Amino acid sequence: MIVVGARPNFMKAAPIIAAIKQYNSKTNRGASSARNADRPVELRPFLVHTGQHYDEFMSELFFADLNLPKPDKHLGVGSGSHAVQTAEIIKKFDECLTEERPDVLIVVGDVNSTIACALVAAKAFFDSAGTRPLICHVEAGLRSFDRTMPEEVNRVLTDQLSDLLFVTEESGIKNLQREGFSQDKIHFVGNTMIDSLLAFKEVAEKSLILERLGLQKREGNNGSGNSILPYALLTIHRPSNVDNCDGLCNIIEGMEDLRANYPIIFPAHPRTQKRIREFGLERYFVSGDEGDGRTAPPSQVSPHGIRIIPPLGYLDFLCMMKHAKLVVTDSGGVQEETTCLGVPCVTVRENTERPITVDAGTNVIAGVKKEGIRRAIKYQENTNCKTSTPEKWDGHTADRIVEIICSAVSHRRVSATKIAEPAVLERAAT
Repeated sequence: MIVVGARPNFMKAAPIIAAIKQYNSKTNRGASSARNADRPVELRPFLVHTGQHYDEFMSELFFADLNLPKPDKHLGVGSGSHAVQTAEIIKKFDECLTEERPDVLIVVGDVNSTIACALVAAKAFFDSAGTRPLICHVEAGLRSFDRTMPEEVNRVLTDQLSDLLFVTEESGIKNLQREGFSQDKIHFVGNTMIDSLLAFKEVAEKSLILERLGLQKREGNNGSGNSILPYALLTIHRPSNVDNCDGLCNIIEGMEDLRANYPIIFPAHPRTQKRIREFGLERYFVSGDEGDGRTAPPSQVSPHGIRIIPPLGYLDFLCMMKHAKLVVTDSGGVQEETTCLGVPCVTVRENTERPITVDAGTNVIAGVKKEGIRRAIKYQENTNCKTSTPEKWDGHTADRIVEIICSAVSHRRVSATKIAEPAVLERAAT
């Protein structure tokens, strides 16, 4: 059983589902000649969408872009405070888990769905022997060491509940070892989000988003020569950045020099757009009909300013990120993706749980004050970013995860059989 709840989860789960399909195809070819005892484990994926991100149009768009199958179960949780949303997921997922009784539960990332479903599975008992699912946490061990972040609380607690911890970077191994986890639980496998990026990077080049936004001009009769106008990309969503007037003003004013040089494209969630209006900050943004970034005809791009457009699908956003001169973000996933793409990134946060993006990548942590943001942007504009691909970010992370899960399930079944044998023999003798 694989759980997704928010859009970043989709990119992390899609490669695992694809790897399961490939694994089953490979093992089935060799299973016909094998004895029953030697037959390899076959996995049946069961996808649960909690509905934590409740924009159905955006969910469907991401599922289509990533070739994700339709969820086997949709819990339809929707929005709410962290406590209300987590409680609702726990209640609805408990029914789903009890009905399906999976051998394995895979949770990804650090959203409320991740901790809620891991907690349900950790307390589940399918029989008198205390059988419960093997809990696997994809993206384990990441730490910002900032407990004011809800995601940090989710990460720490999910790791405590999990049986298999799949780590994306070396800092995750060190964090888990420091917290006392046994080495046999920790598996350094790489990054499934990068699996998705590498799988769809070339497909994203076919996106027409740049043309629709007036950022790409096709030259020549056959459109063979294309020129892309320089632009920056902005993506912010954290409550501390968008639900607080001072915080949002700091970010906007910190980009003053950047927006004087380039148009800044800002795919903004409707909730963020509502906050901008509530705070009276419309003056900072380019006015006019911006369309939806998918169906609008090309429009004249302002040479400066921040241009708001609605949220984008995965392929459109990947295309925009790949060709941006600079990305300003508070997203952990975008820090990783820009590192892989070699695109300069400025993170408007005081910390990061993904230090590999700073040590080996293109990322600079700016803080949340306008002076620090200005300095970071200036540094990135004047520096030739050099990046080295982090270890095991090679597009095969999901394959490694599936192999480890199958080995763990086989070992678990053998152990259960050995435990059951004395009781079986005793009944036979009686």
